[in-house]
Amino acid sequence: MAEFKRSRLINKDDENVTKKTVVLGVLTLLIFLFIAIFGLPILIKFSILLGDLRNKNSKEIKEKVLPPMPPRIVLPLEATNSSRLSVGGFGEKGTMIELLKNDLSVGKMEVSETGDFSFNDIMLDMGENTFTAIALSADRGSSEPSKQVTIAYDNEAPSLEMSNPKEDKLTVESADYDIIGKSEKGVSVTMNGRLAIVADDGTFKLKFQLNAGKNEIEIVIKDKAGNETKKKIEITYDI
Repeated sequence: MAEFKRSRLINKDDENVTKKTVVLGVLTLLIFLFIAIFGLPILIKFSILLGDLRNKNSKEIKEKVLPPMPPRIVLPLEATNSSRLSVGGFGEKGTMIELLKNDLSVGKMEVSETGDFSFNDIMLDMGENTFTAIALSADRGSSEPSKQVTIAYDNEAPSLEMSNPKEDKLTVESADYDIIGKSEKGVSVTMNGRLAIVADDGTFKLKFQLNAGKNEIEIVIKDKAGNETKKKIEITYDI
């Protein structure tokens, strides 16, 4: 009798498991049918919505977290003989540019709609002046410093020391004549419009084919800042 009751309980449990399996199978089938008929477009729209939200959040985080791009200073000269200079460049729109000369701030200004900026009438120190710039944003902090740009202020005329000839007027008996002198490193030297070769130590030399009689030669020395030194020599070729 006890064995019979146990057998009935087992059969009843099997029956319950079978019913649950059938119910789960039907529900699963209904879910698949719902997805196939209605759910796929909804899932696609939901995926697109999640993607848009993710991109929007990434953009907002980027705009809030990333600092401005470093500005760029543009100077067309390496040296100048003017004590005042305009310093300009390019930066990110919507930012404020702080300009520093020799690590000291000389002013701030907003980047224009075209993405450029210009600090006018900046006073230069004698010798080298190094400029850097930083972009500032109210909600994004400050950028890395820009690349350094250096310009030299020099208002002194370049030196000139003649070794041949030493005098301003002379008479020679040969048509071939070498004019030799010395100035500063990096200068350009012309003689009656002809360019002379200048060595690293500033020495220069140019051969002239003299005409019979009086020959006037003008030597013009110009440095990178635009300063000039001029000298006239009169050489008479006596045949």
